[in-house]
Amino acid sequence: MRRLIAYLVRFAVILVGYVVGSLAASAFLNILVLAHLGYTPANPEPTATASLYFSVPFVALFVAYFAFMPAAVVILIAEVLGRRDWLFYALGGAVIAVVFLGFVHSVGDANFDVTATNARLAVIGCGMVGGIFYWLSAGRWAGSWRRAALPDLEA
Repeated sequence: MRRLIAYLVRFAVILVGYVVGSLAASAFLNILVLAHLGYTPANPEPTATASLYFSVPFVALFVAYFAFMPAAVVILIAEVLGRRDWLFYALGGAVIAVVFLGFVHSVGDANFDVTATNARLAVIGCGMVGGIFYWLSAGRWAGSWRRAALPDLEA
């Protein structure tokens, strides 16, 4: 029974980490877009600052949706191998972003494709930031469910 609880707790930690990583990638993407449009912290505009409260979680929904399957593969590999270093998760986030870019290119919709080099690099950077924040919230304990022997206590 204790092992089942350990699995459920680890699964919950993975889900929380995925949400944190998606929010971080979304926030980074929003900051990059605002910087591209000329918004600077030295000259804050109340409308741009207030719009982040809505746009960061809203874009995080799309980030989480499109990154789910490749992220599940990277998280599964990390859990099985017990990878706990930040570089693995940063590179894993970059791989997830490249898979996303390949997906949007193969869809065939010209309006959905990311063709500008700056935009592609921004998406890859967002994947790396999301991977690092996943590591901060959940990845540092990857594989911990396999290392500690949790005997099942039977009554």
